[in-house]
Amino acid sequence: MEPVCSGAIGVFDSGVGGLTVAGRIIERLPGESILYLGDTARVPYGTKSPATVIRYARACAGILLDRGIKLLVVACNTASAHALHTLQSELTVPVIGVVEPGARAAAKVTRNQRIGLIGTAGTVASGEYLRAIDAAAPDVEVFSRACPLFVPLAEEGWTHGRVPELVARQYLDELVGLGIDTLILGCTHYPLLRRTIAHAVGGSVTLVDSAEATAEAVAEVLMAADLAAPPEATPHHRFLVSDAPEAFAAVGERFLGQAIQDVQWVDF
Repeated sequence: MEPVCSGAIGVFDSGVGGLTVAGRIIERLPGESILYLGDTARVPYGTKSPATVIRYARACAGILLDRGIKLLVVACNTASAHALHTLQSELTVPVIGVVEPGARAAAKVTRNQRIGLIGTAGTVASGEYLRAIDAAAPDVEVFSRACPLFVPLAEEGWTHGRVPELVARQYLDELVGLGIDTLILGCTHYPLLRRTIAHAVGGSVTLVDSAEATAEAVAEVLMAADLAAPPEATPHHRFLVSDAPEAFAAVGERFLGQAIQDVQWVDF
C-alpha cells in the first residue's frame, strides 16, 4: 500500500479556470502530482444557487477522493464561497479553498485599507471574501464588482487589445474612483487578463491573485500535515472532465501555462 504522501493533490473547478490554480501549485511544488477535475458539463457555477453548487462540489470531491487524493483544493471561487465549509466538515482529507488565501494576502498588502474585489456574480453576492477579509483585518473597507464578461474573454483568448480594455475600464473605473489600493482577482479566469486589468486600474493598485496565495497555502498544509511528496517522487499530472475533453485540452493550455496531454472523460 502506497504511503498517503505519494497521493496526488486533487483540484476541481467548474471548467478550465481552476487550471490557473493548478499551474501555480505546480510552480510552487514541482514534485507534487496534480489530479484535476473540470466539471465542464455543468459550467458555469457562478450563476447557480448555493444548494446546487454544494451538490456539484460534493460530486466533484467524491470522484477525486475515489482516486486516492491526499488533499483537495476547491479551485473555484463560487464553490469556495458556497461549499468549502461543507466539504471541510464532511471529508477526511485537508480541504483548501481560494477565498481565504486571497483575502489574507490582500489584507496584508493594502496600505490605505481600501480593497477592491472582482469576481462572478455568485462569488460577490456570497459575501465570503468580505467575511474573510474582516476576519484578517477588521478595519479594511471592501468594494466589490461582478465582472462576468471577463470569463468568456479569457476563454476566447481575448486578453489584450481594444475590446478587453474597454470592458475592463467599464468594470473598474468606479472601483479606482473609490480609492482602492489593492484589487483581488476573485475568479480563476482573471489572471489571464492581469495585464489588461493592471493597465485599467493603474500602477498604484496592487493586484492579488488568489491562485498564487492558494498555492502557498497548499505548501503550508502539506508540510504541517507531513503530506509532502518525497524528494525522489516523479510528478504525474492527470486531468478529468465531465464533457468535451478535446476542447478542454485546447483552451486549458493557456490557463495552465503548459501542454495538457492526459485528459479523460468521467461520468458523474
